[in-house]
Amino acid sequence: MTDSTRSWSFSDVEDVVARFDARDHILDEGTASAIYLAAELGRPLLLEGEPGVGKTAAAKVLADVLGGPLIRLQCYEGLSISEALYDWNYQRQLLAIRLAEAQGSTPAEDDLYTEEYLLERPILQCVRHRGDAPAVLLVDEIDRADDEFEALLLEFLGEFTVTVPELGTLTAAQRPVVVLTSNRSRDLHDALRRRCLYHWIDYPGRERAVAILRRTVPEASAALIERATDFVATVRGLDLDKAPGIAETIDWVSALSALGVSDLADPGAAVSLAALAKTPDDRDDVGEAFTDFVVAGTS
Repeated sequence: MTDSTRSWSFSDVEDVVARFDARDHILDEGTASAIYLAAELGRPLLLEGEPGVGKTAAAKVLADVLGGPLIRLQCYEGLSISEALYDWNYQRQLLAIRLAEAQGSTPAEDDLYTEEYLLERPILQCVRHRGDAPAVLLVDEIDRADDEFEALLLEFLGEFTVTVPELGTLTAAQRPVVVLTSNRSRDLHDALRRRCLYHWIDYPGRERAVAILRRTVPEASAALIERATDFVATVRGLDLDKAPGIAETIDWVSALSALGVSDLADPGAAVSLAALAKTPDDRDDVGEAFTDFVVAGTS
């Protein structure tokens, strides 16, 4: 059962939309519903989608909305338990051993594996967080980590506990809000998916994309924003190495504005395409598409 008196909780899905909107983050109803359920049910939320659709940004704004700390764990190949969960302060342990030897004694092993020597990594930081609002743990790009790391997460995602063999099992006094993101560079295990609520974030539709750009690049004209949105939609239909997301669209419109471009037919507009194209092949394809788009719009 959820506690409706919590100062940080959401009253409903519309409340999620409104509180994100107040922080200049425009959510669609599906994403807002997923966030509401994750917060109210105390379940981890797995957000998947193409790069640049706002998965990481949603978690960051969520922490701001709830008023708790954002604790980010950036995943990569080879990520280990000592980097994600906890580690021991070996330098302090070594110093304690040397001090004891200087005094003619030898410290017991149990004396070296106590709270005093424990180093908190992101997941343990969440478990031990104390505060009125929960911590928001962002496990970013979980698909970049190894299969073995997924297995390490299962205890925490299922029970919000971390087992430290020398100290026992540590349980979160207040459940953190956990958001995992994935770009689907590889398939995630069923065991991890079962422990999470799931939501796919798609590219925003034209109306919402225009609204996002008007909010994030207010100096750009409405006509430029609409034309830029239409061109990006065209570009996503190409066979690119990296299709531009909303993040790249914001960068592009910001670049156009910084260059003083008010119309895509402006000769200086093509210079800004570096904000959209991220590989040499994409640069050529996007450049050709841009020329065709501008010609079609002026004919």
